[in-house]
Amino acid sequence: MKRKSFAPVTSQQVAQLAGVSQSAVSRTFTPGASISPATREKVMQAARELGYRPNALARSLNTARSRIIGVVISWFDNHFYPQVLEVLAQQLDALNYHLLLFVENRDGTVDKIFDQIMQYRVDGIVLASVSLSDALSQECQAAGIPVVLFNRAADDALTSSVNTDNCAAARQIAEFLLAGGHQRFAYVAGLPDSSVNQLRQQGFSETLAARGLTLQVVQGNYDREQTLQAARSLFNRATPPDAVFAATDHMALMVMDVARYEFGLAIPEQLSVVGYDDVGPAGWPSYALTSASQPVQAMVDATVALLMKQIDSGTLAPEQIQIPATLVVRHSARRPRVGVVESDGYSWFRPEDVK
Repeated sequence: MKRKSFAPVTSQQVAQLAGVSQSAVSRTFTPGASISPATREKVMQAARELGYRPNALARSLNTARSRIIGVVISWFDNHFYPQVLEVLAQQLDALNYHLLLFVENRDGTVDKIFDQIMQYRVDGIVLASVSLSDALSQECQAAGIPVVLFNRAADDALTSSVNTDNCAAARQIAEFLLAGGHQRFAYVAGLPDSSVNQLRQQGFSETLAARGLTLQVVQGNYDREQTLQAARSLFNRATPPDAVFAATDHMALMVMDVARYEFGLAIPEQLSVVGYDDVGPAGWPSYALTSASQPVQAMVDATVALLMKQIDSGTLAPEQIQIPATLVVRHSARRPRVGVVESDGYSWFRPEDVK
């Protein structure tokens, strides 16, 4: 029996050709449903012959599940987020869920994104935008939609989140630079109201303050032009820094370009630069950026586990998960005499070896 028209093939037609019930066809295309291997093979053979594909929209109406996870994100010039999206999409696909991307316009507008989320009847939300306020997560939770914040923290403890320990990692970066003998420090900050930026700046500045050292802070705001201007303002000063920590790798790479190609500074001989995220370009030989590595796989694993727990249980009990970051030492920063260890072809900093 061959298809003779362009009309959609129905599950009833597949059942008729396979000689089984319509419910058997439904169970064949429902992950985890009970069906014998012989019956499944009959149904799949008939489906292939007819060109049948199950209607995901119709199934969602029957099950009250869309099997769609919305991901809200922005700042694609930061290589960290494309990497996260790839791993997250693979994880969700393995669970028979699909990723639907909502791109925030960086103006913090909540209403438009919330309306889109409600239109698509998503089963859950991963909120990875650093600039969006907590209002979106609060509206989604009020509508009964599970939400997990990724690489950001909530202003309260009412929303689940997955982060690295930003403050501890920034303290480790400060200790690394101090151990390298640096004296003049600068921080290229992200958006002032970004939770991860606040924690990274706090850990860095507090560690320096404990040694009686001051910190120059300039605003890059995760933006290319603003970061370039911030870097120029640092190196134009009468006493420029000899160590710069940027809140993200993509800003750190821009700082390196300005230092080398506009001011002729030698890295790391005259200037050390450290970033945060450990994105792909950080490992390129032309940059070899020392960076606090965020373990993307572990963070995504924790995010998906939290989301599935909320979806399956029907409860929105919040959990906050912090995963340690590791300082990967490359050639953009002067190495201290002690504290750097070699393992599996990588160099790591262990501050406990310095103390």
